Amino acid sequence: MGIITVYFFYGLSFFSMGLAILLEVGRSSELDFARALRSLAGFGLVHGTHEWLEMFLLIFPQLQDLPFYRWVGTGRVVLLAISFMFLISFGARLVVGPKRTQLTWQMLGVIAIIWTLGLVWLFLTEPVEVRVVASDVYTRYSLAIPGAALTAWGLFLQRQKFLQAGMQGFGRDVIIAALAFGLYGGIGQLFASPSVVFPSDFLNAETFREWFGFRIQLFRSVMACVAAISIIRSLRAFEEENRRQIEGLRQAQSDERQRLSELREELLRQTVRAQELERQRIARELHDEVGQTLTALGMGMRAIADNASSHPDRVSRQAREMQNVVTGGLLGLQNLITGLHPPQLDDFGLVSALRWFGAQVKERVNLPVTVTSQGEEPNLSQEIRTVLYRIVQECLTNVIRHAKAERADVQITFADGEVRIRVEDNGCGFDLNAALNRHEYPCWGLHGMQERALLVGGECTIMSETGKGTLIEVVVPLEKETHEKN
Repeated sequence: MGIITVYFFYGLSFFSMGLAILLEVGRSSELDFARALRSLAGFGLVHGTHEWLEMFLLIFPQLQDLPFYRWVGTGRVVLLAISFMFLISFGARLVVGPKRTQLTWQMLGVIAIIWTLGLVWLFLTEPVEVRVVASDVYTRYSLAIPGAALTAWGLFLQRQKFLQAGMQGFGRDVIIAALAFGLYGGIGQLFASPSVVFPSDFLNAETFREWFGFRIQLFRSVMACVAAISIIRSLRAFEEENRRQIEGLRQAQSDERQRLSELREELLRQTVRAQELERQRIARELHDEVGQTLTALGMGMRAIADNASSHPDRVSRQAREMQNVVTGGLLGLQNLITGLHPPQLDDFGLVSALRWFGAQVKERVNLPVTVTSQGEEPNLSQEIRTVLYRIVQECLTNVIRHAKAERADVQITFADGEVRIRVEDNGCGFDLNAALNRHEYPCWGLHGMQERALLVGGECTIMSETGKGTLIEVVVPLEKETHEKN
């Protein structure tokens, strides 16, 4: 009864380990340990089944009288071999790494060929009555001992990776498992059943019992329990890894929110500064244009008043000069007003305003700008019209200043409840990540376009590569606009 209990706990240890691993292997992990665990799960389930089969045969010895029993021995050897091949696979994956799967399969192939050739030799040279026992012993020597050695080695290597990751507790678990597997293979499988296979003819389970006073199966069962408990405890490393990943994501999100907050604050400061500079520019232009015009008108009016009675012929000429001054002043004032907010945007819509601005760019800097549209322009709100116009204006301004382009294309599409604008040039392009993420002299124009799009619930996507031009796409949903129109 005692040996049956030993076999029960022996099989239970490895089978429980296999089940526990199966519940964990589905998790995403960066650890090499996780990628190799499927093989260890296979070993635990198959080897546990093998030991329970041994227990079952001890409980029901009368099965030896049945006709099919002669195949049971062969089945036990095959089951034993499969379990130890799983153990070899686990150890090999840990040693060579999960990415070198071809090398792992080559190792398994070589070991399987050696085991098969030795098994064939036994069947050809040994009597029928000793073949099963000899095959069992030979399988333990050729598969179990190398598999346990590889597993112990691989777990030692994995311990270093746990320590490097700051998981000292899990490093202790795998080192205990490594020692347990090493003893399980180096001692537990060395003292096999007595047979004709060297050295089991003199170093076997009976020798072990004479030396230590208890069965080798008990030693294997204890090592199996220690290895299983240590492996199951080490599976908690995945929870720790997931916790660290979650903390890392939270920290990254916090850092990103902080960075965006700092960008928005700086963008706000830049916006205020730009407003002040714009006010200064408007004041200067008003002084230069309107002020000079009014001064000239005042001087002309005084000249007319002085010459009205004494030199009537000069009055007509001075009046014409004043008319020219007024015309020039009105044109300058009109240009100033148009630069601040083009009346075409309110009077004729977004597409017309962009076509007008494209024509202005071509006239001023000789850059061909093609503006095309698809779909019927809906009744956009002033906010959306202004935001889209300013984004395109910023795009074309950047093309003029930096792109060294030969042309620029603006495409406006109204469809599927949204407005989509694409601005593309064939210029020199730029490194987008470097431009958006640099801390010194950030590209506030690019950030400003993205912020403007967000203000109206849209999205601004910037695509550029050095030497390949730039494409900027703005998409703004129009569900709200359509509802208001209806």
